[in-house]
Amino acid sequence: MIGISKLYLGTVEASDPLRYGRQAKRLPSHLLQFSADKKPVVVWNVTPACNLSCRHCYAATDNAASGALDHAAGLRLIDDLADFGCPVLLFSGGEPLLRPDLPALITHAVSRQMRAVISTNGMLLTPELAQRCKELGLSYVGISLDGLRATHDRFRRQRGAFDEALAAVRLCRSIGLKVGLRFTIFKENAPDIPGIFQLMRDEGVPRICFYHLVYSGRGSELASEDLDHAQTRAVVDQIIEGAVELHRQGLPAEVLTVDNHCDGPYLYLRMLRENNPRAADVMKLLKMNGGNSTGVGIGCISWDGTVYPDQFWRNQPLGNVREKPFSQIWSDRTHPLLGKLKEKKKYVTGRCAQCKFLDVCGGNFRARAEAATGDLWAPDPACYLTDEEIGLA
Repeated sequence: MIGISKLYLGTVEASDPLRYGRQAKRLPSHLLQFSADKKPVVVWNVTPACNLSCRHCYAATDNAASGALDHAAGLRLIDDLADFGCPVLLFSGGEPLLRPDLPALITHAVSRQMRAVISTNGMLLTPELAQRCKELGLSYVGISLDGLRATHDRFRRQRGAFDEALAAVRLCRSIGLKVGLRFTIFKENAPDIPGIFQLMRDEGVPRICFYHLVYSGRGSELASEDLDHAQTRAVVDQIIEGAVELHRQGLPAEVLTVDNHCDGPYLYLRMLRENNPRAADVMKLLKMNGGNSTGVGIGCISWDGTVYPDQFWRNQPLGNVREKPFSQIWSDRTHPLLGKLKEKKKYVTGRCAQCKFLDVCGGNFRARAEAATGDLWAPDPACYLTDEEIGLA
């Protein structure tokens, strides 16, 4: 996760996380990515059930909800995560709002001093449920919006999905529940990005995460629709400039990119070209961030209790919380994959191993490298930096 607005616009300085000792449990949410201990943010897919069938879903299933952890197991899981020091629990799916005991799970997570957030398509968020979530202490609602009306509805395979998602955004804004957008980038929807920034201005949306495509679940069928390197560079520039314009017009929105960690070095190199005096400070922050955190600072628990290195890498199970607590699974450095992920810079190959930004990028996305090449330690094909830029030429 690269905080474009934090870095480029100077809303965070390198001294900020240092004031909190860079400890995950002490850092405010906007500084969490700069923690030193990298306690994992956990994505819990609380149900496989969903009211949509989106083209790019990483957790695509037949929507059968059988086999999910029951309520008692969920409470035990939350207790273990809290005791382990996980700072954030992200309730995802499927569609998490289809899980009847979600409010009770949120309540328990908040009572254990964890930040509870949900990732939703927004279509099932009623005024009553939104108000209840606010009262329970939910920190954030991330609503997927993958383009303007026609584009979003095509991706979601549901007419009216855009309007219902936008209604959910407006509902959260109206009651003071923090909300933001989640946008997964494809060739087809990239032209909608300026319109999404305009929508943020019109609606006062305070946050957006732009996700680079990962070839997982149904997304594995869309690799041919991923941007090429030149297109990715152009889109990242567009996102940077969109963040600048939001701030210039008085909306200090948080703008982030996710799942392609060469965005950090790319931003830094742009700042050097522009003779930006903050470039050195940004490099310090990027090193604190550390790039890809799969198997270290981000983890995933599926509805059936299976633990994965991240939410996209669902062909690499690490264990199951029905048999062993997450904290024990996550701490097991003898596991043949997890142990290496905790020091992945030793194992990446090719241009990744020689890149001068390895400490900043962390080797980028291993799930995408494996999906594209069959070798999980190979260079991530989505890295768009040139050999000259990474110090090989």
